[in-house]
Amino acid sequence: MSITTERIDQLNEICNNLRIELVDMLHRAQTGHPGGSLSVCEILTMIMLEKAKLDPENPEWEDRDRILLTKGHAAPMLYLLLGELGILDKEEYTSLRQLDTRLQGHPSMETPGVDITAGPLGIGLPAAVGMAAGLKLDNKDSVVYAVLGDGELNEGAVWEAVMSAVKFKLNNLICVLDYNGVQLDGTTDEIMPMHNMHERFESFGMNVIDVDGHDVKALSDAFDQAKEVKDKPTMIIAKTVKGKGISFMEGESSWHGNAISDEHYEQAMKELKG
Repeated sequence: MSITTERIDQLNEICNNLRIELVDMLHRAQTGHPGGSLSVCEILTMIMLEKAKLDPENPEWEDRDRILLTKGHAAPMLYLLLGELGILDKEEYTSLRQLDTRLQGHPSMETPGVDITAGPLGIGLPAAVGMAAGLKLDNKDSVVYAVLGDGELNEGAVWEAVMSAVKFKLNNLICVLDYNGVQLDGTTDEIMPMHNMHERFESFGMNVIDVDGHDVKALSDAFDQAKEVKDKPTMIIAKTVKGKGISFMEGESSWHGNAISDEHYEQAMKELKG
C-alpha cells in the first residue's frame, strides 16, 4: 500500500525535528559525528518508524526485523529514533558519549534496540548476511536492514559479504547505501573512486534501486519494491547530502566529526527552525 501524503508530511516534520534534536545533543556533548548522522536521517526514519516490524515494548522480540547501522558513527540519529519509538528515555540523550553511558559514540548491543555493536567499518554487512541466513534457516519471515556508508565500501569484507548474500539468495536482506559522497577526510572520489555504483552492485548479482535518500515517498516505494524480490538481496543506493539541512555542513568532510561551537549552533538552529 502506497504511503499517504499525510504520512509523508508527518515524517518530513519528524525528520526536521530529529535534526534539531541532533544538533542539540551534539552541541551539548561537544563531540560526535554530525555530517553522517544528518545524511542518514530519512533513511533510518523510514526503516524504523514505517517499514520495520518491531515491538517497542519488547525490543528483543524474536520475530522482529533486524536493523544494523553498519556506519556506526551515525549512532546519534539511531538513538534519537529509539527515543521516538519509546525504547529509550529521551532524558538519556544528555549522556551521549559520557562515562558509563548506554549511548556510546558507536552503537553497542548494551543499548536496547541495537542489533549490532558497530565501530570498525566493514564488519556490519558480513554480520547482516549471517543474520539473514540464520533467519531463513529458522523459517522466519523477518527482514534484515543494513545501512552502510559509502566510505565503508573501501573495506574488502563488504564485497565478500555481497558475494555471499547473492550466493545464498538472501532476499530477506535489504541494504541501504547512504551515498553522500564524502568521508572522513575528503570526497569518496578523491580517496577511493567507485565509479558507477549501480553497475558495480548489479555486477555482483544484487537487485539495485537508485533513490533520492531525502525523499521519504521515494524511499518508501524503494523498500516496498525490495520486499517483492524473491531470489536476491537488494541494495538501495540512496543519494544523500552529508550534513543535510545545515548550509555550512552540507558536503563538507570537516563536519564528519567536528564539535559544534556556540556560534555554529546558533546558525544551525536558525536554519532548521526557520
